[in-house]
Amino acid sequence: MLGTATNSPVPEEHQPFVHLHVHSEFSLLDGLSRLDHLAKRAKALNQPALALTDHGVMFGVMPFYQACKNHGVKPIIGIESYVAARGMTDRDPQLDRERTHLLLLAENQTGYLNLLQIASAAQLDGYYYRPRIDLDFLAAHSEGLICTTGCMAADIPRAIGNGDMTRAHALMGQYIDIFGPERYFIELQEHSIPELTAINKTLMEMQPRYNLRFLATNDVHYTTPDEASPHDVLLCIQTGATVNESKRMRFSDQGYYLKSRAEMHRLFGHIPGALDNSLLIAEMCNVDLDTKGYHLPIFDVPEGYDAPSYLRQLCEEGLARKYGVERAQTDEKLRARLEHELRIIGGMGFDTYFLIVWDLCEYARRVDIWWNVRGSGAGSLVAYTLGITGIDPIGNGLIFERFLNPGRVSMPDIDLDYPDDRRSEMVEYAVNKYGQDKVAQIITFGTLGARAAIRDVGRALDVPLPEVDAVARLIPAIPGKPAKIDNVLDKDHEFYSADLEAKVKSEPRIKELIDTARQIEGVARHASSHAAGVIISDKPLVQYVPLHRPTSGEAGLGGIRSISQWPMEIIEKIGLLKVDFLGLSTLTVMRKAAQLIEQRHGVRYSMDTIPYDIGMCGPDKDSDKGMEAAFDMLGRGDVLGVFQVEGSGMRKLMMEMKPRRFDHIIAAISLFRPGPMENIPEYIRRMHAALNEGRDVAAYHAPELKPILQDTYGILVYQEQIIRIAAELAGYEPGEADMIRKAVSKKKRDLMDEHKAKFTAGAMARGFSQDVCDAIWGDIEFFARYGFNKAHAADYAVICCQTAYLKAHYPVEYITALLTVDHQDTEKVAKYVTDARHLGIAVAPPSINRSMLDFTIEDGAEAQGRKGAGGKGRKGERVNPSATSGSLIRYGLAAIKNAGESAVQVIIDEREANGPFRNPVDLADRVDLRRVGKRALESMARVGVFDEWGSRSCILEALDRMVGHSGSTHAAAEAGQMTLFGGNGGSAKIDVALLRPEKEIKPVDRREMLDWEKELIGVYLTEHPLEHRLADLQEVVTARTGELDATWNGKPITLAGMVAGLRTLNTKKGQPMAFVTLEDLDGKIDLVMFPKVWAAHREMVQVNQIVVVRGTAQAEGESLSIIANSVQTKLTVAKDAAAARHIETEFSGKNSVSSGVPSDYDFWPPDDDWNVAPAPTPSPPPARPVAEPAPSYAANGNGFAAAESVPPPPDEAEDDEEFTGYETDDAADEPTRPDPAAIVEAQEPPPPPVVAMPGRMTNYELRMTNGTADSAAATNQPPMTNNHRPLASEPAPPYEDEPPPTNGSYKMLVVEIRASGNWKDACRQSFRLAERYEGNAMLRLQLAGQDLVMDFPNQRVGCEAELIEQLERVPGVGRVFER
Repeated sequence: MLGTATNSPVPEEHQPFVHLHVHSEFSLLDGLSRLDHLAKRAKALNQPALALTDHGVMFGVMPFYQACKNHGVKPIIGIESYVAARGMTDRDPQLDRERTHLLLLAENQTGYLNLLQIASAAQLDGYYYRPRIDLDFLAAHSEGLICTTGCMAADIPRAIGNGDMTRAHALMGQYIDIFGPERYFIELQEHSIPELTAINKTLMEMQPRYNLRFLATNDVHYTTPDEASPHDVLLCIQTGATVNESKRMRFSDQGYYLKSRAEMHRLFGHIPGALDNSLLIAEMCNVDLDTKGYHLPIFDVPEGYDAPSYLRQLCEEGLARKYGVERAQTDEKLRARLEHELRIIGGMGFDTYFLIVWDLCEYARRVDIWWNVRGSGAGSLVAYTLGITGIDPIGNGLIFERFLNPGRVSMPDIDLDYPDDRRSEMVEYAVNKYGQDKVAQIITFGTLGARAAIRDVGRALDVPLPEVDAVARLIPAIPGKPAKIDNVLDKDHEFYSADLEAKVKSEPRIKELIDTARQIEGVARHASSHAAGVIISDKPLVQYVPLHRPTSGEAGLGGIRSISQWPMEIIEKIGLLKVDFLGLSTLTVMRKAAQLIEQRHGVRYSMDTIPYDIGMCGPDKDSDKGMEAAFDMLGRGDVLGVFQVEGSGMRKLMMEMKPRRFDHIIAAISLFRPGPMENIPEYIRRMHAALNEGRDVAAYHAPELKPILQDTYGILVYQEQIIRIAAELAGYEPGEADMIRKAVSKKKRDLMDEHKAKFTAGAMARGFSQDVCDAIWGDIEFFARYGFNKAHAADYAVICCQTAYLKAHYPVEYITALLTVDHQDTEKVAKYVTDARHLGIAVAPPSINRSMLDFTIEDGAEAQGRKGAGGKGRKGERVNPSATSGSLIRYGLAAIKNAGESAVQVIIDEREANGPFRNPVDLADRVDLRRVGKRALESMARVGVFDEWGSRSCILEALDRMVGHSGSTHAAAEAGQMTLFGGNGGSAKIDVALLRPEKEIKPVDRREMLDWEKELIGVYLTEHPLEHRLADLQEVVTARTGELDATWNGKPITLAGMVAGLRTLNTKKGQPMAFVTLEDLDGKIDLVMFPKVWAAHREMVQVNQIVVVRGTAQAEGESLSIIANSVQTKLTVAKDAAAARHIETEFSGKNSVSSGVPSDYDFWPPDDDWNVAPAPTPSPPPARPVAEPAPSYAANGNGFAAAESVPPPPDEAEDDEEFTGYETDDAADEPTRPDPAAIVEAQEPPPPPVVAMPGRMTNYELRMTNGTADSAAATNQPPMTNNHRPLASEPAPPYEDEPPPTNGSYKMLVVEIRASGNWKDACRQSFRLAERYEGNAMLRLQLAGQDLVMDFPNQRVGCEAELIEQLERVPGVGRVFER
């Protein structure tokens, strides 16, 4: 009998056993086992084989297979699938939510292919809460598979547990029918679950009836016993629970690890064959997953050709087209290069690959989809002759072997950029051409980074959030340089933190936090789709790779219905073709600009006809437009919207370099991106000497280097130059020379030494001395780390120069295109509008009768106020006077937030078909405003779309009537009771007045109206709220934010603007400091106020306050901030008598100037001139004479008076110890400033000791740390600081109705109130709002910059996003956050 085989009588610690029920980290957030660790542990336990059976997926199959091979362990491929309660396509909420588990193992290649089918179908066809199959599908794909009765969650054990033995026997019979007794086993597990023990007993009783073999397994979810606790934390992360919660998901014991044979023997040694059958199954299973060749899709070629001959034919035609027939036939160098490339391509079997990419480009050309090639593909002459790339590799010195190296056997990779608005069309073409079943997107896995691991573990362990945040901030978050927790604890590592090490050693809770986080750091967390990667195969993909449903839940890019379960690295390794369909919005901008140019000027530009170098000119009548103007523009620093160079660092480089040729841009991109930056000034010096003085100041180690390095003035910049040096000076083959670059960039010392010896020998054999060889090799070894791919730089330099050309010659069209493409990015919109105004181009508000969906251009009389609806011009439209004689840009309706494109398109279609709308009634009659929506109409009204009909307050007041009238009119028309334009039966239409007289409507506050514009369209279009006030400060300020770039680094600066944001925090030493966002007419910039400066000015720095700031500019990479030295809200500006009269008149009122005394211009609060309603104007004071006594504040050298309270500039050394840089408040792991010091210093402040509250609250509601309510609570005076508060008289009563939390701390919702204005009312409003939301967090109100804290221990509130948003809108509330 099969079940009677005996186990070894005397178990030893490491006798063989095979685990066949194993979950890895790819059972996402359920398993903790790392694949390499599993294989290594199996080997250590003398286990000859190991299975992988993740829940419902095969994510980890290939790395598991390789890890087992590396450690000499036989890999067994399996899956723990889910079986649907009924059919796999049934999705009834009541009947189909339950599913059971099923363990499957691949016995052979057929079984492995069936596993691929099962894993794919479960995701694509059977997914309902989990990926499911049914027994019918299983039966059809059972060949080559081994099955067991499964764990406690499988259907037979579940039936036994439910007492349904009839169903248990029926299922047993079904599975035996499907698999036969040879491939079906009774699985036994033991995990301290009484029900499971009973199930095992029943299964053993059933065994004689079916004559099946037993199999002992352990439900492995982690590798070693010490991972039980971290795994429990991982479960809490998955379920959103904490370890202290009693009712949560948890495993039954700590035995879910990879046990030894001895441990398994103690559990199942008495069961005949239960252990040895694991070895039997391991011997049965033999699956080979080693890669075998490529699986390129089949490309149909014309009759009489095969792929190589057709590729050659296309290349010959392209060669004649690109270089002319004569040169294509007679240029030996050109012919040799083409033959060389075709020979390598053919020898590696990639002819079809080039034809596939050529076909994609030809389709794009046919349907006018622009594209660009990024990466090293531009180095191929074959790609150039096929029209895939647009850069001549011969003329630009690009090397083919950098792209396709016969010594580095891998699939070519031509990355294609497409306009982001048409990228999906290209993918759809590929799907239609090759078949839906042969095309899929590629999966990616998000992992728990160091910071995320600490934060997640902290939540799970119920560590107070401020403590967790303080620890997480000690982990550097530098883009491109991920830091691990071990790095930060390693004294020899650049990321080492003594503070973190001290916390770990001194605080047990922090030690537990860090130790646990280290064990889950790097674990796969979730699956998502690669943004651009698409795979295409010759056969249905399910024959090569398991497939997954789109991670977004909907069809993927271009209608693709599946993604691979394996990431890109594995896809390429198994020989599948990957094509990157990348999106590049700049191509969309270029295409839209070209369309506008053609519409307005009749000149047709394409991606092939836009110039990019000296000597090129525009098409047709633009033949007089060359690149000179574009290079001049770049040299001036006018780079906004120009591809690759609009950052502050590149802007500085352009202004210093003054580029004159295309190759200068290639070099600039290459020098700036990877470094080393010190080469930039030397390159510029040599370049200017050559161009301006005709001198070659470059020095070469040998004359033979000059032809290679002269384009970069003797500086080694490109990887291609390294390849040429090795090939031409030391006799390397080009493909072999590329391996030098790879060895140096990977810092492989053994390979570097090997190449150094070979290079030196080869160069000396050609007559070079040892010293010269050493010098050249030294340059190679240094620069190869930073050398840039010239082909990639050239690709992007083309777009850079082409966008510069378009902006230089057609600024109106180009900026219009920029605004259209980026209309949803309000920050970019604001920059582009400011740039347009600097160029003298007006940007007009959206209009009901002029605006289209996108931004448009109006010319001539149209731009100066074309007659609108009803023969009247548009009211109140503010146009830049300098642009009225030319063109203006009109805001598009789609750029208005909340006004969806489909909604506004209804209005535009009707207007284009039947003419402008005369008035609101005409609009309501002709357009069913129910289709537009109240929210969209309200947003449109708030930004002035209907201004030509009346004020915004008047339109807003009438919206309900407009929508109601429109609804009634169109409902009647639909019912056949009347026609839309002829009334009932064609009779005269009744006149309806929807707008009330302006005098009856309360006007909208002007500042509120401007805020609407800023919120809904991203900019102040009517006027900037600072426009009048800052106009008189221009003699004071030394720069505006729009003028700042990296060239200001370290320079003193004076700015004027409005405080748009404020965030305070404490340094490590407990000193308060602040980060301020300052806004002026051009944009925003961050101010850093160190403790000394903040202490002197915190009373005057409040949101919406207008201030003058003196400080020092500080550049950090591409970002710029101001280290503030002083802040003023009062200022005396010396002007002549006429100017003085102007100032005094404009700002007269409560700040009027008395005779003979200079006025201290108080910027806060705003004057009455913000309101639409007229304010009484007092008589102007007499003008101050020109000769005036010295004002009460002594003027400094910057032209403005320094406040008496302003301290001297901070001690930089002392403050820099406290803080250098900063990071944002959001929960993202990457800070906006990549400065590790910011992580160390920017910690949350400890809770202040003083507690007070408004009078309506009782003392019992206080949680006081040092006494009762302060007397300040009974008055409307701002609270006193800690230095002057009265002593508390009695302690707070203890809690009586609520036990303390288990970890000794409470979750807390903190509302920070600004200590100005009616702070008491803000407290009351916040409290009333919060008490509507019940939850488990304590409410705290605290005053910004004060020692006043109000805790409400009996008021438990929720931390819902809705509550936080409402609290943030309460006047006087600064910020709201959770602790």
